[in-house]
Amino acid sequence: MSVQQVDQGRLQSPFYPRYKALDRLDTWHTWKGYTSADALFDGELEYFAIRNSCAVFDLTPMTKYRITGPDSLDYIDRLVTRDMRKIAAGRVAYAVWCNDQGQVIDDGTIFHLRDGEYRLCSQERHLAWLTAAAIGFNVTIKEETADIAALAVQGPTSYSVMKNLGLKGIENMKPFGLMHFDFQGSEIMVSRTGFTGDLGYELWLEPGKALDLWDALFEAGKLHGITAMGTHALEQARIEAGYLAAYEEFLPADETIRTGRSRSPFELGLDWLVDFKKPNFNGRRALAEEKLNGSTWRLVKLDIEGNKPAHHSYVYAKPRKNKKEIGFITSAAWSPICKQNIALGSVRMPHGKVGDSVWVEVYYQREMHWSKVMAEAKVVDKPFWFPPRRGATPPGPY
Repeated sequence: MSVQQVDQGRLQSPFYPRYKALDRLDTWHTWKGYTSADALFDGELEYFAIRNSCAVFDLTPMTKYRITGPDSLDYIDRLVTRDMRKIAAGRVAYAVWCNDQGQVIDDGTIFHLRDGEYRLCSQERHLAWLTAAAIGFNVTIKEETADIAALAVQGPTSYSVMKNLGLKGIENMKPFGLMHFDFQGSEIMVSRTGFTGDLGYELWLEPGKALDLWDALFEAGKLHGITAMGTHALEQARIEAGYLAAYEEFLPADETIRTGRSRSPFELGLDWLVDFKKPNFNGRRALAEEKLNGSTWRLVKLDIEGNKPAHHSYVYAKPRKNKKEIGFITSAAWSPICKQNIALGSVRMPHGKVGDSVWVEVYYQREMHWSKVMAEAKVVDKPFWFPPRRGATPPGPY
């Protein structure tokens, strides 16, 4: 059985017994029906494992779909905004898919496993929408969330851990590549992907081998600082990497109620994912009009003065009285590794060009006293954290 029922109707990942044995805080939440840890022993130490050694995160609850059939490429290419014909077998693509109004329904990764065989991974569940979009295509779409156990192995020593695990040829894998290996008589797929902005891998296999993989992985990493982590550490790392998160940087277009609350790829800084050389894809006409007429919003990366995180703050063009807000912060953090006060935000055009200065209204509480600071922020164009090892092939041993 791939999953087990637990209290309050939640499910256990196949890795749950190992996570539970490490837990010291008892802080859990529900991720798509599964029990998932906020942190296990110390969120900050788990975060530093990502940046200094090797951290392991249970990805099993991520929504996963297997797409196969003679028209699988045509179907996926019609579905998303980027040109999937350029993604060869053995490669992974980051992609977004839109409704007819050109608004983002979700983002995710598409794994070209083998010729005519794909896996789409996303935040939200989309089986009904994917099935409706498949009308006229000879494809089979199957949700396999519970059929595939998955771990993210991230950080500077992750390559050394993979080598110790006996994955021959892993040194030749480039970013967004994938390979298949034998693991105790079962197939394991390894991709050089992750949500931390660092060197890292994701491991995918059948649930029955999950605990064996966990034990072998931690044995291989015992001299390389391998540590399990929870969601809080991952969230810190993804903000430093400048990665988007559903319900933070954007709302899925099919979930919004009020007009103007969803975002297009252009408004999320994902114009590089929109390929108008393709003859057709969902939302193409609306996106072509937006490209011609301009967007309403712009996603910005902000380097903010001071060290008070700008959670849920408004963004202003000027710090004067009677000021008018031009946007708001979507994700914020003090970055220990970058020594910066960082944030992602959504501002109205034409504000937020790279190099612009804006002002952020930061509220914070110390000893029951609330304070307000108007902090200057610089709009930057690069991820806050992008170490050379992230793209090195082969990665250096750490």
